[in-house]
Amino acid sequence: MAQPVKLGVVGGHRGGAFRRALAAFQERVVLTSVCDISPEVLARWESEYPQIATYPSYDEFLDKSGCDAVFIATPLQLHTKQAIAALAAGKHVISEVIAATTLDECWRLVEAVERSGLVYMFAENYCYQRPNMMVRHMAEQGLFGELLYAEGAYIHDCRHLIFTPQGELTWRGVWRRDTPGNGYPTHSLGPLAQWLRVNRPGGDRLVRTVTWMTCQASTSRYALDRFGPNHPAAKPGFFKMGDSATTLIETAKGALIVLRVDWASARPHNMVHYVLQGTHGAYLSPRSHHEDPLIWLEGHSPGVSPGDADWEPLWNYADQYEHPRWREWGATAREAGHGGGDFFVLQDFLDAIEGKSPPTIDVYDAVTWSCISPLSVASVRGGGVPVEIPNFKQSAISLQPKAEC
Repeated sequence: MAQPVKLGVVGGHRGGAFRRALAAFQERVVLTSVCDISPEVLARWESEYPQIATYPSYDEFLDKSGCDAVFIATPLQLHTKQAIAALAAGKHVISEVIAATTLDECWRLVEAVERSGLVYMFAENYCYQRPNMMVRHMAEQGLFGELLYAEGAYIHDCRHLIFTPQGELTWRGVWRRDTPGNGYPTHSLGPLAQWLRVNRPGGDRLVRTVTWMTCQASTSRYALDRFGPNHPAAKPGFFKMGDSATTLIETAKGALIVLRVDWASARPHNMVHYVLQGTHGAYLSPRSHHEDPLIWLEGHSPGVSPGDADWEPLWNYADQYEHPRWREWGATAREAGHGGGDFFVLQDFLDAIEGKSPPTIDVYDAVTWSCISPLSVASVRGGGVPVEIPNFKQSAISLQPKAEC
């Protein structure tokens, strides 16, 4: 058996959510070090893992920790810089979302990964949720026919995460203050891109996008109610990011993708929202945790269209079309967090390091999905103009075949 991968975590707060996934791979990975600017966060890690080394400095962490791989779980504004530094230090990288915040960062990240020859894995855990993998499995077998339309949305009231208890902006607050547009697209886009086989041989490519957004009202109202009228965030116009943004994406094969992001509006949390429409069937994710995902497949589901077609639960097809990986690992994955996603993300990262397969969500996926954020900013600032989506493989130094989930 190969030696366990020595893993270091940078960003101990979010990184702590991966503890359950790490526990599922005790023979394949060992946690050696944690980096965080907070002494309190480091103290919590030391109390749970007395054997690990802790570092308040990222440079010192890279220089002295001796880890083989780095899990980047810091604020998203730091992801590109820290990933490039880790690759330059000879360490594999698994990065939280989004991967990059500007087009220049996207290109520099691609170049750094290609030049290093090391593994870069994008930790988009929504791709691995059970219904998303099952729908992908069914789409790959042609059950939906030609795929024409897809929707994805991240709708989650995160206003309490925008401020510290004292009313200062957190990194999320800074991101919302400075960034008009769709600032968090990959939870929505990742599964859809996999269904449409974006960046896959014989698949599709994202070519053009446009974004519109609402004004911001809920965030300033929240600041007013919590911190009073003299707080800067209570003033209209303080936050450049509107409460809700909608992004349209055109693909090379003529499919249309619609994304929505809203992490400011007051409403019950809906972890997922996905829609897929093909020539032979359609899929609807649940509107709340009280509902099942729904599907209709021509020739399989009740009724005909047009006519008396009717939805049925996706789970009616689980015996036949459950994704093989969920069939094998589902019980373990459910215990690891984020709907099983954290388990499969780490499994694929370790498989890639051990040479079993290329990274399933590689740097080209990471920047293709993440670039929607800076492109949305350009679109909004241009008054809702369409902008071209780069083909990040055009200047690739070397292209590797992709693994399949």
